[in-house]
Amino acid sequence: MRWPGKRAAERRGRAAGIRRGGLGLELVRGTGSLSRRIERPVLTIGNFDGVHLGHRAILETVVGRARSLAGESVLLTFEPHPRKVLQPDRSPSLLVTLDQKVELIEAAGIDVLIVEPFDMEFARTPPAEFVTEYLHRRIGPTEVYVGYDFHFGKDREGSMRLLTETGPRLGFSVTIIPEVTVDDRDVNSTRIRDLLGRGGVEEAGKLLGRPFSVRGSIVEGMKRGREMGFPTANLAPDSETLPSPGVYASAVHFLDDGEPGRGQVMPAVTNLGYRPTFDDRRDLVAEAHLLDFEGDLYGRKVDLDFLALLRGEQKFESPEALGEQIRKDVAEAERWIAARPESALPRESPRGEREA
Repeated sequence: MRWPGKRAAERRGRAAGIRRGGLGLELVRGTGSLSRRIERPVLTIGNFDGVHLGHRAILETVVGRARSLAGESVLLTFEPHPRKVLQPDRSPSLLVTLDQKVELIEAAGIDVLIVEPFDMEFARTPPAEFVTEYLHRRIGPTEVYVGYDFHFGKDREGSMRLLTETGPRLGFSVTIIPEVTVDDRDVNSTRIRDLLGRGGVEEAGKLLGRPFSVRGSIVEGMKRGREMGFPTANLAPDSETLPSPGVYASAVHFLDDGEPGRGQVMPAVTNLGYRPTFDDRRDLVAEAHLLDFEGDLYGRKVDLDFLALLRGEQKFESPEALGEQIRKDVAEAERWIAARPESALPRESPRGEREA
């Protein structure tokens, strides 16, 4: 599957010795589905949940080396996350959906993304077979780059020593990319989840290299915000991870056609919580009041960026008291975003072009 480029154009480009930059990411559903020989593959392997700064350091290295070798940058990842199969009761909530991960990996410049289906049969693959069959025979890398904590194969028995010893015998080098640190601590998905659980969306954004974002669809709500003069867009999240309850300065990115248009961004103030003023302690609800828009948004697909925590969730004595606080929240969100206008700009689309 190719998006957004076309395989015929890529073939013409390869025949002419032209790099295919701009033709998009090639998405392959499993190494067994590879239908062509990848040219001088420079490979990395991992889950890449969040595609944070540590992951991006690896991706930048792989993309740079592939360009130097006139080869192709390749990422092998797994779906679902291995712990969802092996330890479903202890599996972490993921920071991004698969679609978000694909988009972020494409934006990093990776040429080929292989999503290997992960099930119990695959989990029983011995480490040596993983290297010889999945990496060497199916992908055929010239160079492999992995993170410092990489393990593979049955029961994660595959060590860096096995990979670094076996790789050269099979014709590929292995390089370990050291950890990336922020504030003298490693950047990793667990640390980001911990920050989000405390409402630390600004700190989490520093580790991600972008605002933390929840993807979902706008659905009909109770319309209480509208009754108080603050209509909200209620988000049904696709994402597994949400920040802690509270009120946040935020930005809504529209992902499909409509009004506002695809790629447009609207600043917002978002309440994430259980609506204690109305004794609605059910599911956690994300309600975004767009600061510069009024209209019907039902059914729209969006990314909701959480930019800064303004306050924690509170229970108010009356809807009138809540309405007065919402006015203050809106004013504070407007001040926060006005001081950081870049926080509500359109994102760069894959391959570095800014969305319209």
